Amino acid sequence: MSNTKIETKTAAQGENPGRRRRSNNFTKRDRAVIAGLVGGPTILHVVFVWLPAIATILLSFCQWDGIGGLSNIHWVGVKNYAQIFTLYSDFKIALRNNTLWLLWFGLIATPLGVVLAYFLDKNLKGTKFFQTAFYLPIVLSLAVTGIIWDYIFKVNGFLNIVLGYTNADTAPSWFGDPHKNIWVVLGIASWRHIGYMMLLYLAGMKSVDPSLREAAAIDGAGEWYTFRKVIFPSLRPVNIIVVVVTVIEALRAFDLVYIINRGKNGLQVLAVAVYENILGESQRIGWGAALATILFVLCLGPIMVYLYQNFKKVD
Repeated sequence: MSNTKIETKTAAQGENPGRRRRSNNFTKRDRAVIAGLVGGPTILHVVFVWLPAIATILLSFCQWDGIGGLSNIHWVGVKNYAQIFTLYSDFKIALRNNTLWLLWFGLIATPLGVVLAYFLDKNLKGTKFFQTAFYLPIVLSLAVTGIIWDYIFKVNGFLNIVLGYTNADTAPSWFGDPHKNIWVVLGIASWRHIGYMMLLYLAGMKSVDPSLREAAAIDGAGEWYTFRKVIFPSLRPVNIIVVVVTVIEALRAFDLVYIINRGKNGLQVLAVAVYENILGESQRIGWGAALATILFVLCLGPIMVYLYQNFKKVD
């Protein structure tokens, strides 16, 4: 009888005894471990990501050459942004190149990755070899990729030797023409991006429910129709990730162009412009911070779309 009264009193107070007992199972040591696992990465994230990001945004409204300490920082408002859009000629070239990078990845490199994934998903003869061959560039960093292709395409490089150009004065300069070198670099960047997209889509296709393919086959649908109407729509989560990755990869392009010619001679991109203004000879940290903020805003769009889609699924 007394137990019944206790349970009735607990229920009347709106408490769940089972839930309360489970929460008491955590000892002080358990709480300390959980706090360390959650709090440690959070503190590191705030210190090394958010604080530098906020400082960069604030510096974008200031003028500073990096000399003389923080006392030489002067607030100039939106002057840096106005000068970048009106006086900084490399900005328009960099923005154009990043836009070309995005269009090339979105319209050419990514669809080629989808095609490769489509054929490799069929488990044709030699599939393992081709998977390894197309995956290999992903293992290499973009810096190493730039060094490799720089030795291939430079005037006295491997390609000109194979083509029979023994004289450096008559050999074509693949990176020398400011109107054409961007297309050479985009081809080099695609060497890695295509394999990356192939890997993402191949993993997505392997996870597609086989019953969907069987149902389409029973209905008499062809392979191409099944892919367009059944398989590809089921890869919606992969498509969202691919869009985000493609946009970010195009906007943060740095390694290749900096190794080839430090982003000069028509190969300017936004990331190299940020680096050159902050750490280059001019030391225009305010301009560099403003360029970094512009790049951050451009990247923020696809990131927000990605977060929205994921939180929408949770809701």
